[in-house]
Amino acid sequence: MKISKITLENFRIYQGVNTISFSPFSDRNINIISGKNGYGKTTLLTALLWTFYGKLIGQVEDKYRLDIRNAGGYEPYLKSLLNRSIVTKKSEEEEKFFSIEIQLQDLAIPALTCNSIIIKRSFNVETSQEKLTILIDGIENELTKEVGYDLFINDFILPREIAKFFFFDAEKIVSLAEARTKEELRSLNKAYSEVLGIKKYEELKKNLESLVTKLSRQGITDKERVQLNELIKKENASTSRIEFNRELQQETKEELANLRIKSNALQEKLIREGNSITVEQLAALKKERNILKKESVAIKSELTQVLELAPLVIAGKQLKNLKNQAEKEHTEEHVSSDLLRKELGEFSKSILKKITETKLNNKKLIAQILDKSISERFETDSLNIEVLVAFSEEQFRDFQSVYKNLSTSYSNQVNSIVQREKNNRVLLSRIQNEIKQAEARKDNHLAKALHDEKHLIEKQITELQTKESSLLIEQGQLEAQNNSDRKLVSEMDKKFRLVDTDNKKLETTKKLLEKINALVLRIKEDKKYTLQKALKLSLNKLMHKNNFIADVNISIDNEIMDIELLDSNKQLIRKDSLSKGEQQLYATALLKALVDESGISFPVFIDSPLQKFDKFHSKSVIDEFYPSISEQVVLLPLLQKELNKEEFELLKPNLHKTYKIVNNDSNSSSIEEADFTQDFKTTKSESYV
Repeated sequence: MKISKITLENFRIYQGVNTISFSPFSDRNINIISGKNGYGKTTLLTALLWTFYGKLIGQVEDKYRLDIRNAGGYEPYLKSLLNRSIVTKKSEEEEKFFSIEIQLQDLAIPALTCNSIIIKRSFNVETSQEKLTILIDGIENELTKEVGYDLFINDFILPREIAKFFFFDAEKIVSLAEARTKEELRSLNKAYSEVLGIKKYEELKKNLESLVTKLSRQGITDKERVQLNELIKKENASTSRIEFNRELQQETKEELANLRIKSNALQEKLIREGNSITVEQLAALKKERNILKKESVAIKSELTQVLELAPLVIAGKQLKNLKNQAEKEHTEEHVSSDLLRKELGEFSKSILKKITETKLNNKKLIAQILDKSISERFETDSLNIEVLVAFSEEQFRDFQSVYKNLSTSYSNQVNSIVQREKNNRVLLSRIQNEIKQAEARKDNHLAKALHDEKHLIEKQITELQTKESSLLIEQGQLEAQNNSDRKLVSEMDKKFRLVDTDNKKLETTKKLLEKINALVLRIKEDKKYTLQKALKLSLNKLMHKNNFIADVNISIDNEIMDIELLDSNKQLIRKDSLSKGEQQLYATALLKALVDESGISFPVFIDSPLQKFDKFHSKSVIDEFYPSISEQVVLLPLLQKELNKEEFELLKPNLHKTYKIVNNDSNSSSIEEADFTQDFKTTKSESYV
């Protein structure tokens, strides 16, 4: 599949109609669209992604989800995409809209013969109407209408889960190398599953699991059904709250990252200004220092309290044994065998006394019978369970609460407090340095404004850190509740009995589910080894450190697929310890391995190529990566910085077409076909901001 033409009209900085044509095609697969910063290279990627995925663009990259949220929603975000010159036009006769049209060729769609497909998405700012049109060989097709345009693009052209592997900023793609948390690894696993062709099997597996659950609940009474429905609602509610909590955590992390970037930028400006502050600001800094010192004491006190539970965590297996013993005693309601023996002994004495009082004969025989009965009773297993804990109901509930906390949110809680202490220490150190270095100059109004803005941002950072900590604690509580709800639903399911027909259906479905589970596992294992081999091969081709990465290991655990890099001593190489250039090389090699393994034929667009690479690695990427990653590659470089003359010469044997983005004014850019030979001469003396 190749893109033959892209047409942009009034989309952001592209005023009027701008056309990029890649046809006629040749055996050369690399195209270049160059422009200075702010001219519209990244905008071009945004335009393509919006055309394919519309309001679902936020599911492709977090950046777009944040942009939509910051704009106040999808519709306000779309309105912000209209070219500024069109926005300011006063003519009421002229329609205010923007559109993107993409023409595709060489598609292989099952049960559909076609030479070309045109996808056009437009938005009218005045009517707030978004329109998507798909033409197959120039006409609308009933199949695409029946399936739905968005679903047709996602299923037959490029699934949005893997779009990030074909449209990417080479500098930001290092996020592939930085994924560490379970949420990040789970998100990447979804994309891996889609690329490697596993997703359909996993969806079938989930459908079969739902069918098993449905069949298991056929024979329940009305009363049980009401109880079960209530439990299911409760479980679904806690699951939804967990997902919402995770989204809030992700948003909080992103906001914190953005605020820290702003804070660092302001700090740099303050340094350039001599870091001068007023007397009032100096007093405010000292006040803030004192507050931070108090917070430090409070955090350490909080940490001390939390660490009081650490011995229980260290106990590990013993703590679990205690839990099992407590639950066993609580469930079975056993009493102490010693106490019971004593009580029975007293009971036998009482009986014997009454026998004596009534002057019955053969008291010795009666006593022997009683003793033998008690002894035989204590020989049974039911009374041999020793009561070690003897928790009251309230003590048992308290212990359960502590155990759930330790097994769910305790680790996150400790890490959060430690992180807060670290942040507090860093902030306190910085403020103390500022106080030492400060010069009270009342005439520097710019420095005062910068300090005020920085103080506001630091306050927001503190609030977000507190929110992040609260969300972590809440997530632990929600997960504990969700596990409890799920356990209750499972226990209730076990009580139900099915009719013969449903039993047969259930057994058949379970067998199918077992086969699907085995198939998914086998596919994952097969893909794991082929992906390991492909990734190692790509890394060896691209990296210049001999034996730096000796092996690649992919681990699969439920919904998480993690990739480990090993050195010659079989020691794990932490991906976050790699330099940014090495991380980009790793991400590049992973992209190539995934695309090769997927068998998906789609153009690859790369923004900011070669930026973090030295000349040796750049040559490897140009020789090994760009010519083979796809039949059509489009690079969006900044000349001289991300692509110099020597690198351009290396690309020439595989170069198909070159375009240049020209800026007409602050609100307008246009795209022209160009020869870069002259550009390399003129751009040497130009500075890029």
